[in-house]
Amino acid sequence: MTYTNKELKSKRKIFQMEESSVLLKARKEKMEELKKDGIPLYPNDFRVSNTVAELRELTENKPETLGENGTEFAVAGRMMAVNKFGKSSFIRFRDRTGQMQAYLQKALLGDDVYTLFKKLDIGDFVGLKGALFQTKTGEWTLLAKEFRLLSKAVRPLPEKYHGIKDPEKRYRQRYLDLVMNDEAREIFVKRSRIVSVMRRFFEEREFMEVETPMMQPLPGGAEATPFKTWHNALGMELFLRIAPELYLKRLVVGGFEKVFEINRNFRNEGVSTRHNPEFTMVEFYQAYADYEQLMDMTEEMFRTIAMEVNGSEKVDYQGEVIDFGKQWQRIPMIESLVAIGGVDPALLDRNLPGASEKLLKFAEEKGVKITKKERHGKILTKLFDSLVEPELIQPTFITGYPVEVSPLSRKSDVNPELTDRFELFIAGREIANGFSEINDPADQYDRFLQQASQRQDGDSEAHIMDAEYVEALEYGMPPTAGEGIGIDRLVMLLTNAPSIREVILFPHMKKVKVQRDMETDN
Repeated sequence: MTYTNKELKSKRKIFQMEESSVLLKARKEKMEELKKDGIPLYPNDFRVSNTVAELRELTENKPETLGENGTEFAVAGRMMAVNKFGKSSFIRFRDRTGQMQAYLQKALLGDDVYTLFKKLDIGDFVGLKGALFQTKTGEWTLLAKEFRLLSKAVRPLPEKYHGIKDPEKRYRQRYLDLVMNDEAREIFVKRSRIVSVMRRFFEEREFMEVETPMMQPLPGGAEATPFKTWHNALGMELFLRIAPELYLKRLVVGGFEKVFEINRNFRNEGVSTRHNPEFTMVEFYQAYADYEQLMDMTEEMFRTIAMEVNGSEKVDYQGEVIDFGKQWQRIPMIESLVAIGGVDPALLDRNLPGASEKLLKFAEEKGVKITKKERHGKILTKLFDSLVEPELIQPTFITGYPVEVSPLSRKSDVNPELTDRFELFIAGREIANGFSEINDPADQYDRFLQQASQRQDGDSEAHIMDAEYVEALEYGMPPTAGEGIGIDRLVMLLTNAPSIREVILFPHMKKVKVQRDMETDN
């Protein structure tokens, strides 16, 4: 009898569930036996003196202090492997810093303790005390003189050599992914270091870290669909922030001339390899600076982070070598549409008769979906997204965005139809967005009115009028430049991760019903 792939997958799943049920039942029976023997399954009185990493450092720097009769250490971790040889055994245990081998002897631990050890399972947490010695193969090993069960694992870990291959299961059960996959752990260790280096970069330049509201009465600072909530005590609708921008600029008005916030943002949009509804950014603002200075700072920041985290200004990303060390390109959007997107320059001048109609026809020919209601600047931007963005592999700043798509950006003194704005692209995706800020309250008010008009025309992501922010500008804001950098996407680059889900500990996913084995749970 032959089965389809779907039938095989279903049968395999049923078999795994049955196997898991048997193992789970056996473990629970074993736990009951341990309880009857008076063995605490979850004690909390064992104290650790050293981590695995610290012990490894001692073996390299002070091996003369070690040996069977040398200094003794107290360590703890999860058992990851067991090799039993009758009256002695080797185990491998892991703590937060790494993995180490331990040697257990019945003669040294005693009958009762060694019997307890033999009843334990891979995945259990144990505590050990003893000295370090080298085996015949030269591996530094802990000679256990004390052994304790610290936490009994009810469920078995995935099979060692296969781990968790299903990406969806890895994301849903990230804790198992971290236990079984060294690569996953390394990604999040690097992520932590990236954020740490970034924070230090700003602090060394006298930026002050601040916190702004995550629930806001108006969603502002970006063109995006927000999540809505309701505050019972205030009796009002609130929105999870789509960006912290308007609050950070209020702080510049208040006299904090250099501020940054590493923040969580929420946008009610699709889920993909590049997008998660909840994501992390850093936004920063500097008074008496312009967008060109921020481009210089961004180059310096990325080089600093790459060197400190990866030890090189070159990054291997999905088969492409990204070089942060070279001078980054800076290309006006209009020029990029011609040189990279293949757009006829005659179509880009909005002042020429019929330019928008011809541009719409060109977009249709290229398969770019644009409605006839779109304004000229937005048509240009959508063409750029489709024709140019995927081609920008090396770090490239695109400058000179149209006013229609830049409601918070200062108009260019050279061409008022464009703004003093840039977006940074690496590996075919946007990484950062920055611009010289509008500090003219009348101009900002007019821009909000234009956005309100676009909302009436059906653009649900157009910016909402924020009269309180305009009022803040009326008290005076110095010339200022600001920028937002997507931390998740930066981590993707520096860890060679193909999907944003790989760099977010718990990415959003569709809800699934969790079925528990009632027979083994009772």
